[in-house]
Amino acid sequence: MSLQVMSAVSNSSLLQPGFSLLNFDGHVFFFGQKGWPKRSCPTGVFLLDIKQNELKMKPAFFSKDSCYLPPLRYPALCMLRGNAESDECQYIIHGGKTPNNDLSDKIYVMSLVSKTSKKTTFQCVEKDLGGDVPEPRYGHTINIVHSRGKSISVIFGGRSYTPLAQRTTEKWNSVVDCLPSVFLVDFEFGCCTSYILPELQDGLSFHVSVARNDTIYILGGHSLQNNTRSPSLYKLKVDLPLGSPAVTCSILPGGISVSSAIVTQTGDAEFVLVGGYQSDNQKRLACNTIVLEDNKIEIVERASPDWTPDIKHCRMWFGCDMGKGSVLLGIPGANKQLMSDANYFYILRCKEVEEDKEEELGAQLCSQTSTEDPGDSTPFEDSEEFCFSVEANSFDNDDTDTYNEDDEEDESETGYWITCCASCNIDINTWVPFYSTELNKPAMILCSSGVGHWVHAQCMDLSETMLLHLSEANVKYFCNEHVDLNKGLQTPKKVACLKKQPMKPLHKKTTMKLSTPTKKSFLRRLFE
Repeated sequence: MSLQVMSAVSNSSLLQPGFSLLNFDGHVFFFGQKGWPKRSCPTGVFLLDIKQNELKMKPAFFSKDSCYLPPLRYPALCMLRGNAESDECQYIIHGGKTPNNDLSDKIYVMSLVSKTSKKTTFQCVEKDLGGDVPEPRYGHTINIVHSRGKSISVIFGGRSYTPLAQRTTEKWNSVVDCLPSVFLVDFEFGCCTSYILPELQDGLSFHVSVARNDTIYILGGHSLQNNTRSPSLYKLKVDLPLGSPAVTCSILPGGISVSSAIVTQTGDAEFVLVGGYQSDNQKRLACNTIVLEDNKIEIVERASPDWTPDIKHCRMWFGCDMGKGSVLLGIPGANKQLMSDANYFYILRCKEVEEDKEEELGAQLCSQTSTEDPGDSTPFEDSEEFCFSVEANSFDNDDTDTYNEDDEEDESETGYWITCCASCNIDINTWVPFYSTELNKPAMILCSSGVGHWVHAQCMDLSETMLLHLSEANVKYFCNEHVDLNKGLQTPKKVACLKKQPMKPLHKKTTMKLSTPTKKSFLRRLFE
């Protein structure tokens, strides 16, 4: 195992805790950016181009027949390969948080359509679900199992918001463990079926799951209800006969008490487990090798890399699987750098150089490496998620496809709890949701006056219907203080001038009329 230090980063305001990494044929992409996508990259999906410790972000595109994919944070992902001989793969994405902190219950399938040196195009399709649809959640896992020539996806764990009927003003945004049900999702028919197994008593989130053939192994995880990290190792076996599927669960010895760990696949049946927490305030620096063979699992400790002093002494770390045996790790750098959102990053390579050239085969894995927001959980548990950005000098000015964060509007100075106007009455300590779209932050809208500024929709006395219309329509909005000024500065509409017919000149015969004295004088001079 080798640890490679990445260059210091500075433009990390766009990339915040909770985004995910996808590996398509050796190319690493991320999605789940901070805030809603903007004009520079409307898809919210970027190619991470890492060369000589420098990283460039290039926007990716969606095909015309794709659906809209919101920038989901903390979703469950897994890779689905067509067959062992093909390099083509798809990613299944379920759940997660939107930028409004709403939880999603939708499931998407994303596949690579084309890739050139200048442009990458994906197709994203939303799958319609019916039956026992899993409730909106995050911090869960999804895997693909294969049995009797058929395939099906398995969803387990995660967290969700407290049901509306049980919410109070003081605990409006509290999260709870989802029920420990196992969901089978058939993509062909869009049918969901839930199973309650007696072996699964407590809900788990931010656990690790690895799958091979018809078996899924669930390791670690954190339970909010008990505030514990389960040392149990669960084995789920899925049978897909002609009739109804059968799901069984057994508890195996040899589990590891860890949460928010990262798993990367290094071989056909071999995985490496790194990172995570073994208690609320203690990181887990040990590494393990997981081997799946002949319907059994073996977990052994392996030599850890030479962790740097910064990694050893930091209170928190985070990261995500990059695929092909590599892991991207990060530690906060706020105490050492001027920017509060700055981080240090490392690439941990779990395979030898010659092994990196081998292709990945077979087993499916799903590692929920996301970690939670500080306000939603216990200290140091699930407190951050992988956050990455690039140095300012790593952007190539000559490459028009390279994403430049400076082109976007600066959201770092835009807070939800600002005093938006003289009559603003939004207080973080007393605020309660007013619109149905609000959850834990007040709805805001951009006033287009001057350079623009954000105002609370409630302070502007906007109805919910009008707020939704303004958010969907491509029109400019002016707040109550600037709407009259905007009307006064408007340019009058151009009015078409009426065509006037030219007047015809009057041709008249003109004669000279002379007075009598003038006539006599004229005649006298004429005959002289």
